Amino acid sequence: MNPVESRIHTKLSANFQPVHLDVINESYMHSVPPGSETHFKVVLASAAFAGKRQVQRHQAIYACLAEELQSGVHALALHTFSPEEWLANSEVPESPQCLGGSKHDQ
Repeated sequence: MNPVESRIHTKLSANFQPVHLDVINESYMHSVPPGSETHFKVVLASAAFAGKRQVQRHQAIYACLAEELQSGVHALALHTFSPEEWLANSEVPESPQCLGGSKHDQ
């Protein structure tokens, strides 16, 4: 695991005690230098999300990862679930290919 990915995983684990957590570096799909850690997909199932709207869940994650978002993480694709939601349907959509920057067809 790379340093930023590892920090994100550690912070989310400590703050949300997840029943499921995936932190996936998707930077390679974007117009960034090789080895970058700027774009991540997070799949997080936690009891902390029970009864919360998606926006509240996302705000909690943004607050937890404020330092990373201020120091190089450009994007987070967040997929958040309560444990019950995760057990009922753990399907997570594939991330689309980036069409920005130099990868955009003009």
